[in-house]
Amino acid sequence: MSKTGFDCSGFTTFIFDKYNFKIPHSSRLQAQEGQQVLRAKSRPGDLVIFTGTNPSVRRPGHVGIVISEPGDTIEFVHASSNGGVKISKVEGTRYDTRFLEVRRVL
Repeated sequence: MSKTGFDCSGFTTFIFDKYNFKIPHSSRLQAQEGQQVLRAKSRPGDLVIFTGTNPSVRRPGHVGIVISEPGDTIEFVHASSNGGVKISKVEGTRYDTRFLEVRRVL
């Protein structure tokens, strides 16, 4: 986190800090927070965990915050390396192959 921008876990940490909720500044550590929930049960405020840019390396490397309602296509807000903070979908995108899990921390 700096004046020039966020990395993905810096963004999620910043947002959660705004609501006085502390999470670690690391996608790997954020993937250990809270409890895992079914993808179909994700809800706003959940963390969605992905691999890094190489989907064959199945360990946490990217994180965002779910903004969609349960049962809807998962949409999430995140800090992207190619476009700043933005909203993306999981289904039907490259994020689908990188998806690891959803974590409920709130």
